[in-house]
Amino acid sequence: MDGHFVPNLTLGPPVIEALRRCTKLPLDVHLMIEQPERWIDAYAKAGADILHVHPEVCPHLHRVVQQIRHAGKQAAVVLNPATPLNVLDYVLEDLSMVLVMSVNPGFGGQSFIPSALGKIAALRRMINERGLSDVVSLSVDGGIRLDNAADVVKAGATVLVSGSGIFATPDYAQTIAELRARCHSAVHAD
Repeated sequence: MDGHFVPNLTLGPPVIEALRRCTKLPLDVHLMIEQPERWIDAYAKAGADILHVHPEVCPHLHRVVQQIRHAGKQAAVVLNPATPLNVLDYVLEDLSMVLVMSVNPGFGGQSFIPSALGKIAALRRMINERGLSDVVSLSVDGGIRLDNAADVVKAGATVLVSGSGIFATPDYAQTIAELRARCHSAVHAD
């Protein structure tokens, strides 16, 4: 977060570099920043594996997606609650992931926006109709909690991001186990 695109400030490339030294797990970096093209190479060099950009700040979205791929990283696009799916029309085949924001980005602890479920379902159809279900992950971030995780998965999400839905509970491990169980049940309900 750069304090411009969203009001908060957070991690930069030095933190990603420090994390990379501590883990071989994938580092998934969501760039909530203006002019992300200025920072792609720095985050790639620091060790990011997946780089997410917002089309609202990328007037040349295709160019930025290609820049991420040229850096040897997985490209992802983030859709804010009011961002229409058609911004993906000419880049979807070049992506590894699409992240649907189910809150307005910038602050943790927000409530899930229910209209996101329809957007998730429509995006799942778009991905499936283009034969990309094995290539493009559908991620959802914002307000993911025990009471809505199954619905989000039923709508078509394959990756859930939960911050306060886990970290605002007394037992993180128990909450994660319950989230996984509810999502597993949702996937295998039929």
